[in-house]
Amino acid sequence: MYELHQVTESCYYIQSPVKIGLVKFDCNDVCLIDSGNDKETGRKVRQILEANGWRLRAIYNTHSNADHIGGNKYLQTQTGCDIFAPGIERDFTVHPVLEPSFLYGGFPPQSLRHKFLMAQESEADELTPEAMPENLTILPLPGHFFDMVGYRSADGAVYLADCLSSQETLEKYQITFVYDVEQYLKTLEMVKTLDAKVFIPAHAAATEDIAPLAQLNIDKAHEIAETILRLCATPTMFESILQQLFLTLGLPMTIEQYVLVGSTVRSYLAWLNDSGCAEYFFEKAQMLWRAK
Repeated sequence: MYELHQVTESCYYIQSPVKIGLVKFDCNDVCLIDSGNDKETGRKVRQILEANGWRLRAIYNTHSNADHIGGNKYLQTQTGCDIFAPGIERDFTVHPVLEPSFLYGGFPPQSLRHKFLMAQESEADELTPEAMPENLTILPLPGHFFDMVGYRSADGAVYLADCLSSQETLEKYQITFVYDVEQYLKTLEMVKTLDAKVFIPAHAAATEDIAPLAQLNIDKAHEIAETILRLCATPTMFESILQQLFLTLGLPMTIEQYVLVGSTVRSYLAWLNDSGCAEYFFEKAQMLWRAK
């Protein structure tokens, strides 16, 4: 864990629970792509930087999930580096209580206000093309979260953030977090067409060919949608859909899984409704869903 892997002349990643990208500008200056899940990860990253004589100029966040920005505060305090985050992700980065609040749908209980879902606050500027170094460009990857992006280096490395999951993760958890299902699927179709020397997903192995894994994620999303539609064969409340999905997939219920999977199921229902496959109606002060 926390090994440094070089993938092109200027690009690296640090193996941690979330892969952290590292791109060299010149002999001494580098930037990070994300910062890991907490202060301890930030400390490990700083040790790697110091061991190589590198100066951290900036952190470019892909999105604002706590496991991607958890090291921001520590590294910014220690190095004075700039931090850039895209669109709405910047607001969540500066005000991290927004993540558990969004997932819970109200003020989150203490059991959700922890480092897994709520990073420490860090100062961040909005990501713009002008903020990018010459050898790095922004790659929009909407779907998993609000304004998530990846990054492409001039020498052929593509950092893909959380736009897809590993086969092992899909087999273990079945359903992965998605905010906008339509955009998620469009992003995966786009990723299948990309050409690069190496692809670095945050939660899967680096690879020279990303298309098979992208297709696996697409197939799993459609499988989850079909499962939800089957559960809506007769009018059903959301809580019952969620319960039956957990039981069908054999998932353990915790408050973290409740909000993460629950938010994702709501996103699937919205997509199925918008695409004409499911509808909702109200009866006896209950919101019910049914397949069409």
